Amino acid sequence: MKRLLVYYYARLGGVYREMFLTFPWAIKLLYVPGFNRLRNFNSRARAYYQFRFSKSRVPAYREFLDSQGFSEPSFKGFVPQIEEIPFIDKENYVKVYDMDSRCVDGKIPERNIIFDESSGSSGTATNWVRGKTERKRNGKIIRFGFETLFGTEPHFIINAFALGPWATGVNVTMSCVPFSMLKSLGPEKEKIENTLRQFGTKYKYVVMGYPPFLKQLVDNSNIPWQEYDISFIFGGESMSEGMRDFLYDKGIKKVYSSLGASDLELNLGSENDFTISLRRLMRSNQQLRERLTRHEGALPMIFQYNPSDFLIQNTEEGELIITVCRFHYVAPKVRYNIHDRGHQVTIKEMYEALEELGIDKSEIVAPRTDLPLLFHYGRADMTVAFFGANVSPVDIQESMFEIKTLVEKCNTFQIRTSEDATGDKTLEILLEAKSGISWDGENVDAIKNDLTTRLTQINQDFRAAYAMAGADRVKLILCDHNEGDFANNDIRIKARYLN
Repeated sequence: MKRLLVYYYARLGGVYREMFLTFPWAIKLLYVPGFNRLRNFNSRARAYYQFRFSKSRVPAYREFLDSQGFSEPSFKGFVPQIEEIPFIDKENYVKVYDMDSRCVDGKIPERNIIFDESSGSSGTATNWVRGKTERKRNGKIIRFGFETLFGTEPHFIINAFALGPWATGVNVTMSCVPFSMLKSLGPEKEKIENTLRQFGTKYKYVVMGYPPFLKQLVDNSNIPWQEYDISFIFGGESMSEGMRDFLYDKGIKKVYSSLGASDLELNLGSENDFTISLRRLMRSNQQLRERLTRHEGALPMIFQYNPSDFLIQNTEEGELIITVCRFHYVAPKVRYNIHDRGHQVTIKEMYEALEELGIDKSEIVAPRTDLPLLFHYGRADMTVAFFGANVSPVDIQESMFEIKTLVEKCNTFQIRTSEDATGDKTLEILLEAKSGISWDGENVDAIKNDLTTRLTQINQDFRAAYAMAGADRVKLILCDHNEGDFANNDIRIKARYLN
């Protein structure tokens, strides 16, 4: 009986929530403080509904559960234990079952369907299917989030995400047209420059794109950024606070990041002034950083998310498992492992940490909602192993932005390990110069020393590995722009940091 009650409670709640999304002013009610206990229960109830629905209506999911010998999660009272359900991911689900069988009733609908692709930065691009209802709903949430950050006054959005079949570029265009002026240019430096010159300084611009491209745009353009009112929205990968400082210094007014996954949804969570202030405080306060983080390395991104929309859980290794709790998805996702590392922190836990450490809460911007925080460390498989330490691209990026020479001269980087005849590994860090810049005259050993010193400060495992392996086991390689391992980089997709 309790299973049926929870199932129909979730179904009714989903209908009720859709009514809120019908009216833009009513969306705010979904974020009112003080209702997280209800949100958390709704999250589990809706995840259970999605489980039962998918088991009944999605052939691939039903076959997957059978292959795992799984039938039903247990209950504690009226709370379904969703963590008992086996997780799915690209390897055990998407690559095993064809797209038709992963859709409701085993068939891709013939109308109002859009296919897009993930970037393929980690291998072959994967196709994803999105229906009309989910696109429309996501557009409303994006509009609400945008207006929360920038207000309701008119804005000119420049979409610099990769166009064509790429998931982000396609969906940003569809989502933003109803509430703004928009020009979708893709990552085309000259076209963006021409647009800014032709339309002039009278508009408030928001440029959306991948962090590496937007940084290159600022680096290599002669646009007088200080004279324009231009803000950035990043997506696709992490950015360091050093990069944010760099962009502020150049004249960019606001810089926010959004968390999405083409496998699931393009707007899982987002930064705001509160989360940015907390992250920047953690950068300057090592005790707070150690108190709130769970993984070694660079500072995680910090997003707020609505648990009524996404049930976020963790594996024992700290990977994020996400259930999309919104209804009417063409291809539902129940406990999908995106193989990103992260963990959740409540606002209450965050304030308790401040109090324990004697930090006045006035040192951060007051949150506008008490939605939980998601600390996001990046891809779990985007690391290289070095004498037992995992070194990630975000570790390198955070270190680089603390070194003036690299901020001024370095365009991008790659990391890899090599192995000699005896099996000993060397960590190789490759740095590409900016266009028109030369490494001539630079002291390679001094740069390596600065970089490894910073790495040992932010990654405790690397500190131990470096002490054991010795400086000779880290090699710095300086490359000219678009030469060597950096030749023919495709700026349209996410940067390739692992070689």
